[in-house]
Amino acid sequence: MSRDDQRSGRNRRNGGDNGRWAAVEGGVGTWAQGDGLLDDLPEAGRGTGALKQPAAEPGRAAAGADSARRGTQPRPNPFQAGGPHGRQRARRAPEPAAQEPAAEAPESAATGAQPPAAAAEPAAPAEEQRPEPRAPGIDAPRAPFGTPNVIPFRSTSLDRFAAHAAPAPAAPPADPPTAAAVSATAPAPDETAAPPAAKDAAAPLDAAPPVPEEAPAPPQAPAPPAPPAAAAAPVPPAAAAPPEAAEPAAPQAPQTPAFQTPAPLTHEEPRDHAYSAAEREAVYRAIRERRDVRVGFRPDPVADPVLTRVLEAAHQAPSAGSAQPWDFVIIHDPEVRAQVHRFVQEQRDAHARALPGARARAFSGLKAEAVLDAPVNIVVTVDPTRGGGHALGRQADPRSAGHSAALAVENLWLAARAEGLGVGWVNCYAERDLARELDLPPHLEVVAYLCVGYVDDFPTEPELALGGWAQQRPLSWAVHRDHYGRRGLPGEEPTSLLDETIAAIRPQSQRAMEEVRGHQRRFNDGTASLGALEEVQVRLAGLAGEAVPPVPEPAAVAVFSGDHGVHAQGASAWPQDTTQRLVRNLLSGGAVANAFADQVGAEVTVVDVGLVGDLPDTPGLLPRKIARGTADGSAGAAMSGVQVGYAVEAGIEVARDLVAAGNRCLVTGDIGIANTIGSAALVAAFTGSDPAEVTEGEPGADRAAREHAVGLVRRSLDANGIASGTAAGDPLRALAALGGLEHAALAGFVLGAAALRVPVVLDDAGAGAAALVAAALAPDAVHACVAGFRSTQPGHSEVIEHLGLRPLMDMELRFGQGSGALLALPLLQGAVRALHEATPPASSGEAG
Repeated sequence: MSRDDQRSGRNRRNGGDNGRWAAVEGGVGTWAQGDGLLDDLPEAGRGTGALKQPAAEPGRAAAGADSARRGTQPRPNPFQAGGPHGRQRARRAPEPAAQEPAAEAPESAATGAQPPAAAAEPAAPAEEQRPEPRAPGIDAPRAPFGTPNVIPFRSTSLDRFAAHAAPAPAAPPADPPTAAAVSATAPAPDETAAPPAAKDAAAPLDAAPPVPEEAPAPPQAPAPPAPPAAAAAPVPPAAAAPPEAAEPAAPQAPQTPAFQTPAPLTHEEPRDHAYSAAEREAVYRAIRERRDVRVGFRPDPVADPVLTRVLEAAHQAPSAGSAQPWDFVIIHDPEVRAQVHRFVQEQRDAHARALPGARARAFSGLKAEAVLDAPVNIVVTVDPTRGGGHALGRQADPRSAGHSAALAVENLWLAARAEGLGVGWVNCYAERDLARELDLPPHLEVVAYLCVGYVDDFPTEPELALGGWAQQRPLSWAVHRDHYGRRGLPGEEPTSLLDETIAAIRPQSQRAMEEVRGHQRRFNDGTASLGALEEVQVRLAGLAGEAVPPVPEPAAVAVFSGDHGVHAQGASAWPQDTTQRLVRNLLSGGAVANAFADQVGAEVTVVDVGLVGDLPDTPGLLPRKIARGTADGSAGAAMSGVQVGYAVEAGIEVARDLVAAGNRCLVTGDIGIANTIGSAALVAAFTGSDPAEVTEGEPGADRAAREHAVGLVRRSLDANGIASGTAAGDPLRALAALGGLEHAALAGFVLGAAALRVPVVLDDAGAGAAALVAAALAPDAVHACVAGFRSTQPGHSEVIEHLGLRPLMDMELRFGQGSGALLALPLLQGAVRALHEATPPASSGEAG
């Protein structure tokens, strides 16, 4: 941890800094005078009051950027502080250590298992050093950028991201030892012992699986001293591709990689409490092969001793204050189970009615018959009061009892897998209805309803992944270092999410594109009979790396929302809170976009990245507030570099979450009163267009109002020292100076979709402006973009032409919020479905 990070931690503990989210925690009314963007200002004149000047960010050093990818001028990295804490640190190479023979496993009285022999480990090859990528960024304010009139989002410098180091190659894997049975009642290993190196066991959204480790040396024939093989880290898609490979690998279905046998212990690892390699392999196998089983239960009864062992394992789970707040209700009675099945079916039917079309079809295949088919059901409950009023941990966190009960469920699940039992988790029921059916006391709560029994087979993958409902998230997405946002697996240097995402964006597959063009020639007798849809087919084939790409459904539209400080300059006749009212209408299902989404079967998600006010928790709302609106971009920078970096990351995360949830197409939308000023300024800055050509007034506005809007765009460019057509050299600086928080999040949303090789349908000029930023950061990101329609908004045509896109519709639409892009979605899906289902005629003469 850097000295600045340590200082930042001390400041937070001493009350000097509330951390990353200090600017957005709590309601608007809790802000001190001058802290809020629009506080202390009359409705008609907001933005005219004084704003706090940003605190200096110490140690911010400039970092060079890749001129071919991100512009010709070196730019600093907003995620990387300079000074001693911001230096690029080389990844530590493992020190060679003498190989020690694996300790012989004690003979088990129950199984008599002995660890099998395995080949000795060869020495690991030297680690290859590769150039370290750097993320583009924003420096502290500098001339001619000027001092931005923004509230500092975080007062401390950020040593968040360093270069993503390349992994070392591993030696070829040896045959793993046979798994040894582990008793469910065996005592847990000492928690202070160092566990084996964690692996990214399932990374279907990454390009390359981890490389298996070496098998341990046989106990009867110790190998001569040799350095142990280095554990191979998951390889990001960009790093894994050979230099000459211009074609990305086609996305693969989620697969469970082969188990990596735990490495033999070295002199650096504590030996006294670790299991043998075979025993460890059995533990990790149970974890890896645990499944939520919904079908295929056999009628064979579960013997009482087996069921008791499984419950004993659950009862040995850790609990806060050793309160053991769980109880287990074993259900055999067919009448009770039939009533539970009715509860479940009622909830399932209600949920299915609320799902969009493609989701509803997938949900219909997920059955709840295990309640009736499994030979035994087990209900795990929690008593939040158990242990008395002084139970350790409960005073600080009253939720600790529920967390402890969840650990008991996991113990039960793993022990059941070791016994060959399947477990299915049923969670579609009204909890109080189930509690009354089971005669639970009012103070007990249901934690889990589990169906347990022997099964015909265990699925090779989680059933929800096999059914296309969701994908497994890679481990690398979930690991942070010291502070949230400093990403990197153990042994890797922390990196930024933006840098990681840009590195994963690859060129189109020329092979797949040529294959689909050949198919089109055979089908159409050389004529482009499908017009623009043929371009869509080629684009999506190149993106997916397959001549027949996946049908882009299910689809989800993400509508990013935020407020703008330039509103105070009369940028809109609508009051500032109109943004929040529009968002509430969208969340309630009353917007035009809701009607179109229902028609095409798309899921609607609203993302609050910058509303001044707060919204109540509502289904479909993702609270990702970075700040309460932007500053006035016509007087200086609208956002700080830190704010724009966090907003871009928020958009990337939303794209990742929606794709991991099973969506195969993303749709853009935005809501923000006065955001047309920021959109026009970005379009002018990136395309070189004159502000008068790309700026619109409000519908029905007179000539004076439009001229005022054009003047605000010119003032924004001048105040930030940005000339038209110059933004591509420093895209994040231009975005921070001119755009809004929703523009930044949309740019990240486009980058996230491109990195995951999922098409993203662009809506109006706001989404187009964000796509200009994304394309400047990663030119290949444009290959994931589809122009849904041509808007009547000035500047939208310039955006489409600059990106080289061809709109699917031109119907004089101007309404935003994702509505136009949603209307184009069936055209996109139909173009791909034709590749799946249509067959060329027997001869060209039969073409109609």
